[in-house]
Amino acid sequence: MPNVELQPVGRERRETLANLFQLYTHDFSEQWFDRPEGELGEDGLFEPYGYLDTYWSEPRREAMLIRADGRLAGFVLVNGHSHSGLPVDYEIAEYFVARKHRRSGVGQTAALKVIGDRPGLWELAVARRNVGAQVFWRRVVAAIAGEAVEELDLNDARWNGIILRFRAG
Repeated sequence: MPNVELQPVGRERRETLANLFQLYTHDFSEQWFDRPEGELGEDGLFEPYGYLDTYWSEPRREAMLIRADGRLAGFVLVNGHSHSGLPVDYEIAEYFVARKHRRSGVGQTAALKVIGDRPGLWELAVARRNVGAQVFWRRVVAAIAGEAVEELDLNDARWNGIILRFRAG
């Protein structure tokens, strides 16, 4: 398995993160067949991620690149938002591993590092249609919290999917 590292993203790497969001949005677009999200603009690009700049202007937000053997492999955004409306210390807001690095352990290793380095109450919201991600995140959370996981199933204005709540550290 490759050596996996997390690299904080400074504002000077904003364009790199914005470029990776194009791949991330492309992956999600197949789940949005009945929604306005995920349409290509006339320039051939997806809409930019609307919250990106908040990761350098608001507290409790962190942007990190995922590297596998030193090479760019994805990104993770962490913040303190709660989809459930319940108290939370951290949430993985967005998580992306390039297809080349999937099923190699890179994603799980990076996720375990992100969460393991931030003790506290976590929430992971996974879209209902993103079945593969549900399997992935349940496996990651089980490695951290065992059976001490609260799983909510929401379908309201806040979220449509599962929410995993657990304590790390």
